[in-house]
Amino acid sequence: MRGYGPIPPDPKWPGGAKIAVQIVLNYEEGGENCVLHGDAASEAFLSEIVGAAQWPGQRHWNMESIYEYGARAGFWRLHRLFTGMGLPLTVYGVATALARSPEQVRAMQSAGWEIASHGLKWVEHKDMPEAEERAQIAEAIRLHTEVTGERPRGWYTGRCSVNTVPLASEAGMDYVADTYDDDLPYWKRLNDTDQLIVPYTLDCNDMRFATPQGFNSGDQFFAYLKDTFDALYEEGEAGSAKMMSVGLHCRLIGRPGRVMALKRFLDYAASKPDVWFARRIDIAEHWARMHPPVPRLRPSEMTRDAFVAAYGGIIEHSAWIAERAWDLELGPAHDCAAGVHSALARVFRSASDDERLAVLRAHPDLAGKLASAGRLTAESTAEQTGAGLDMLTDDERDAFTRLNTDYVDTHGFPFIIAVRDHDKTSIRAAFERRIGNDSATEFAEACRQVERIAEIRLKDLLP
Repeated sequence: MRGYGPIPPDPKWPGGAKIAVQIVLNYEEGGENCVLHGDAASEAFLSEIVGAAQWPGQRHWNMESIYEYGARAGFWRLHRLFTGMGLPLTVYGVATALARSPEQVRAMQSAGWEIASHGLKWVEHKDMPEAEERAQIAEAIRLHTEVTGERPRGWYTGRCSVNTVPLASEAGMDYVADTYDDDLPYWKRLNDTDQLIVPYTLDCNDMRFATPQGFNSGDQFFAYLKDTFDALYEEGEAGSAKMMSVGLHCRLIGRPGRVMALKRFLDYAASKPDVWFARRIDIAEHWARMHPPVPRLRPSEMTRDAFVAAYGGIIEHSAWIAERAWDLELGPAHDCAAGVHSALARVFRSASDDERLAVLRAHPDLAGKLASAGRLTAESTAEQTGAGLDMLTDDERDAFTRLNTDYVDTHGFPFIIAVRDHDKTSIRAAFERRIGNDSATEFAEACRQVERIAEIRLKDLLP
């Protein structure tokens, strides 16, 4: 849920490009459900027949011929368009479809297109047992290699299961694309390795010509692609370049009534300066070279003991807060300063008044006896030193001693302030201003300051 946070990395696209445009041609024709392929029923997904249902044990002649259009006519129309413009493509090739399409495969290879794997068959995987899906991935790679002469380096199942991404990673893919969660590639820890994810798209995708409330004209498709491009291009001009994915299908966009919308978009995008048209493998190689995975601490993956050892001192002398925080639902979104702070703050806020009072009383006086005796925690020592509280004049030290005593006598706990937000002058001013507040007001303010101190400390440790 966190991703790159508020400031995504600069992808450093080649030539200083403001946007990377990546176009996928899904080649599924010949890999769809069909009793001729040994399947239990006909295909029902992504065709001109909106709302189609599978026919158990029967061939669906209309469905078969719609898919066949993609191989017979749509593919070649798109091949002429992209080779004529000199634009690169990534093909998501279903292995059994590629095996039934030797001329199309040769044309893909002659054009220099990347052929990534789109699975063994164009079927649903959500209910497939993990062992069976693992075996199908292995067979898809074997058949793909046999048909194309090269092992696929990228993977996208599409109609996937919860096991698909880790299984594709396990199979040794350079990148996996079965996610829709970002406009940039990213690394995901899977099977004790760092797997590159290059997200795909379902919105800039001609599949919406075949779904309810989708595109019903080429103009709508063009407008959506253009708006997407313009938004991302503008972000790139502002120094935050992204990747735009476009998903195509031979039997859908390959129809003459739709292909001109695609051509208009390609002409528009190609007319802009600083646009990098790339295959997915090009993007994957670039990202691995420019943004390799960086090993780092992941709080959500820590044992309880390790988590408490790392963060038990963030809130002064109160390791119990870290212990309870570990019991919360910690996930990758917590693998950052804001995430761990949220967990610690939740525990602190939900603690009893007596427990929170004990936390306040665990804090040292500012420039007090513990500091003079060198008995502060390392964090407190650094913070007070940074604010200049270790270099007080005799008059300043006397003033802080008096203020500390009066404050504790008045409120029952030490004066607490995030000293790294201040210098010694502003700290003293806050001291003199707050000492006259009622104790309830000061209790609430001291608790806020405890959370602020924790936030600052965590930013020293985590992204």
